[in-house]
Amino acid sequence: MAMAITVPRYTVADLEDFPDDGNRYELLDGILLVTPLASAPHQRISTRLLVMLSRGLLSEKHAVICTPGAISIPDFIHLEPDLLVVPGKYSINTPWTEMTEHWLAVEVISRSSRKYDRDFKRDAYIKLGVREVWLIDFRDKSIEVCRKVGEGEVVRDGFNWQVPELNITVKIDLGVLFEGLP
Repeated sequence: MAMAITVPRYTVADLEDFPDDGNRYELLDGILLVTPLASAPHQRISTRLLVMLSRGLLSEKHAVICTPGAISIPDFIHLEPDLLVVPGKYSINTPWTEMTEHWLAVEVISRSSRKYDRDFKRDAYIKLGVREVWLIDFRDKSIEVCRKVGEGEVVRDGFNWQVPELNITVKIDLGVLFEGLP
């Protein structure tokens, strides 16, 4: 006879009780996702992408770029993409729960987060209204660009990101993004 496994369900409020130990604690429909501190290549990719996006967006205060950011919907969803872009209309004091418009969520895939990022979080972001999701695989030197649930286009050279609602295009050069990586 098989025994049922019960999985604890957490709330966004419960996250306050978790330790500040360098791990990332996220919730997807109340299920706890825990990933360790990002590696050095992971952090470098995030920083390089932040610089690329900042050049095109921040000079005119068109957007807010957070690294990491949070998409938090009480009571059972709290996801922290490595990089999140929201419209510039949000002030620095706007709580995550009040940011209801999300232009871009980026996950830099690591060995510890690959399953969560690709199989769960990618589609969850789209269902939550994020306009575009990028899954960056620095081992494969590619970005999967996703705009619909279950669909994505793998890019290996570079592409131009058309910023939603604005007449702004940001060039994403994968050669620069992955420079120096084996």
